Order: sequence, then structure tokens, then C-alpha cells
Amino acid sequence: MKYCASCKCGNVEVSVNFPHPIEKYQPRECNCDFCLANGLAYLSDPNGTLSLTAKDPMKRLKQGSLQATFWQCPHCMDIVAVTQANNNKTRGAVSKQLFEAKYRIPPSIRVSPKKLSPTEKLIRWNTAWSTVIDT
Repeated sequence: MKYCASCKCGNVEVSVNFPHPIEKYQPRECNCDFCLANGLAYLSDPNGTLSLTAKDPMKRLKQGSLQATFWQCPHCMDIVAVTQANNNKTRGAVSKQLFEAKYRIPPSIRVSPKKLSPTEKLIRWNTAWSTVIDT
């Protein structure tokens, strides 16, 4: 099932293809300082895909272990997704906030990846995040 959304200003379009209805996914709210400060929570499915398209280049931000890249619109400053490239494959999760206006997204659960080692984070992301098909 394909779902599309965009940042507040429309510069960045996000498309996800999930095997189940988006309303069935439990968003994950990371408890790191960066995600908490930005009110971020994420959606993904390991059997799904995500695509990001921007009219103007997005900002790339690094936080925590510096392994993941947060993608931010340079105009409205929305964080639209987080990705991580490993072994020639990029995995990622999208910001649930982009989809809340159009779809009934369940409340988020709090997760704590900052307690994981860098290796454990990679394992977790590879088993939970979607395949990125465009960035």
C-alpha cells in the first residue's frame, strides 16, 4: 500500500510502500535528545520501501553515534526521515508527523536506541527500517 506526504512547505515529498495499512503501524518515538527536542517519531516496515524527493536539496544532519543521517527540509526545517547506509543498502524510517494529517496514525511508543552500541543499532535498523529506493 502506497502512502504519500510532504513537509510543511511542500519542498520534500515522501512516499512509503508498506505491506499493511499505515494505520496498523506503531510509530516509534526515540528518546534521544535530538528526537525529543524535535518531537520526532518514526514509521517503517522491514518489508516496505521509502522514497524521498526534494525540489531543493535537503540538509543532512548527524546525531548520536553519527551512523544515521537525518533529512531536513532547508525551508520549513521539517525532519522528514532518517536513513543509514550499510553494505551497499540504505534503510530508513519516515517521520510520522508528515502522515498524521492525512491518516489515522496510532500513538507512539517510546524506544531507547541510545542504550544500544553502534553495532546493535545497525542490527536493529536493518531489522526494523524500510529499504530506501531514492534519496
